[in-house]
Amino acid sequence: MKLVFATGNSGKLREASEILGEGFELVTPAQVGITEDIPETGKTLRANSLQKAQYLFDKCGCNCFADDTGLEVDALGGAPGVYTARYAGEDKDFNKNMDKVLHELSVLEGEAQMAASLGLSVKPVSRRACFKSVITLIINGEKKIFEGKLEGEIAREKSGNGGFGYDPIFIPDEFPGKTLADITEEQKNEISHRGKALRAMAEWLKK
Repeated sequence: MKLVFATGNSGKLREASEILGEGFELVTPAQVGITEDIPETGKTLRANSLQKAQYLFDKCGCNCFADDTGLEVDALGGAPGVYTARYAGEDKDFNKNMDKVLHELSVLEGEAQMAASLGLSVKPVSRRACFKSVITLIINGEKKIFEGKLEGEIAREKSGNGGFGYDPIFIPDEFPGKTLADITEEQKNEISHRGKALRAMAEWLKK
């Protein structure tokens, strides 16, 4: 089955192809003549996912799917959330995005230490976080939503050479002491938020 995946990210495309496996041919929007930026102006991951999939379907009429994925950090009130890709600016530079998250947590920890040194009672700053993925699939005009979640915490510094996005600062609960960029692609696919959503989608499609 041929599916248009609303991404130009080679890492995401490879991950999706490996998880969906044989029987599925994934193509990018550019390969079907859609070269402009696909709008994502929703206030939630679900809204963005739906908006991107609908845009693709309206443009090409092809079976397609789109995901929106967000990193939610507890101590930052759920940020970056829907601004995950452009947290540090519209250029979507993930090194800058990671630096901003690490800096903001460092500032919060510094403030907590300062308060503690003054004798105030303060809770330690939580580094708990989670990744969420929402996929909207449109098949013959019918829409289906699939979701996946990965729990973990934010590392104190970047680590690892694999993965993409925020992987170098996210330590999944399943691999204590290792970031998503430290583990193999196969290990990541087994536990990843997008992997869970993609497997749910593949299961539905195969039925």
